[in-house]
Amino acid sequence: MKPKILIVDDDPDIVTMLKDRLKSFGYDSITAEDGVRALELLDRDPPLLMLLDLEMPRLSGLGVLKKIAETRGPVATAAPHPATGIPPVLGPETPIIVMTAHGTIESAVEAMKCGAYDFVTKPFNMDHLSLVIGKALERESLKRQVEYLRSEVDAKYAAIVGSSPKIATVSEAAKRAASSNAGVLLLGESGTGKELFARSIHQWSPRGAMPFVVINCVALSDSLLENELFGHEKGAFTGADRMEKGKIEAADGGTLFLDEIGDMPLALQAKLLRVLQDQEFQRVGGTRSVKVNIRVIAATNKDVKRAIKDGHFREDLFYRLNVVTLTLPPLRDRVEDIPLLAEFFLKRHARETKRPSLRFTPETLAVLTHYSWPGNIRELDTTIARAVVLSPNDAISPEVLGLSAQDGPRERAASEQNTYLDLPYHESMEQHSQTLILRALRFSNGNQTRAAERLRLQRTYLARLIRQKNLPLHSSSS
Repeated sequence: MKPKILIVDDDPDIVTMLKDRLKSFGYDSITAEDGVRALELLDRDPPLLMLLDLEMPRLSGLGVLKKIAETRGPVATAAPHPATGIPPVLGPETPIIVMTAHGTIESAVEAMKCGAYDFVTKPFNMDHLSLVIGKALERESLKRQVEYLRSEVDAKYAAIVGSSPKIATVSEAAKRAASSNAGVLLLGESGTGKELFARSIHQWSPRGAMPFVVINCVALSDSLLENELFGHEKGAFTGADRMEKGKIEAADGGTLFLDEIGDMPLALQAKLLRVLQDQEFQRVGGTRSVKVNIRVIAATNKDVKRAIKDGHFREDLFYRLNVVTLTLPPLRDRVEDIPLLAEFFLKRHARETKRPSLRFTPETLAVLTHYSWPGNIRELDTTIARAVVLSPNDAISPEVLGLSAQDGPRERAASEQNTYLDLPYHESMEQHSQTLILRALRFSNGNQTRAAERLRLQRTYLARLIRQKNLPLHSSSS
């Protein structure tokens, strides 16, 4: 099917000539003799592109553009956003090329302010007209591809799933933080959804239409991480045969997400601090400062304050990043969200594997809900993906989850309690107390601060209990 172009002009000779030329270019065409008819056709049968004369009876071309802008979005004279310096996406959905005589260039410029893509002057240079049409359609095609890719990303990193009080509290705080340019530090165990929250904060912010750039600070060596962040100049090192921009420049106007910031080398921490303070940096091997406008969101599963004490993390960088701190709860502390998350992952993986009728049995949902999920949401996602692949039936049974050999179901914890339920009161309470502490330490990977938070105890009191009971700090027992 050929692309369809709407010609809007009250001169029949020009309309005939344009129809013939467009046909030779490989386009179909429809026509309107005035602006009112053009709007009718635009609503009833939208073309891929419109050629619009400015001087017409009943409704001028400029009037058409203003009518479209009123119904579909703001006019192109809207001020740039104060945070990004970027004007909003403007004008009609169908690209419009205005046609004007040589003496009315000012009107053409005004039309472009109202959302027109470009203008051509009469009499037409047909080669130029063909070029302008081709560029407009190419831009429209790229825009549709970007919208498709963005929808794919949004589907993968969808809205935060869950209604538990803990996740609702963090979500509300994230939404409040999104409206500012303040740095955000996301804390929490591995797999709790820190990147999802970072993407959500970006999408909720005024920078949402600009780039969201991710870099993992633990996945690369020191030199490679520096190059990824800052880029390099031509000749900066062997093999640097051309200048390359880094992730910081790629994020200009948008958000840079630094995952596992707690593992960033000290030397790079100092350079990052300058970026946060001055919004400028130098590429590797360069001497010229490059200005950027970025927001930084960082995440880590490490105890940053302990890393500062140990000399592994700069305190001044911590305070720059730590304007807003959000601690994401582990999945075991938001049990009521497990069925919602499981259904969300099931729909995604069922769609990808073209098995839309897959469902959980009640027994499977019970197993999922009672498992402790040491790997948090990431482990749940992987478990559901495996079950979708391995399930021979549409009804997913507990056997295909692959959780039976792993520690975690609450039924197992209950059976372990039977070892001391028949003991005398004081001995039973002592053993139960030890079990609770060891369990909290195991879930917290030996981190006493997080274990104390889980037990709702003061850290100093928990440390005293550990010493009194002579408990191992990194026990794998439950």
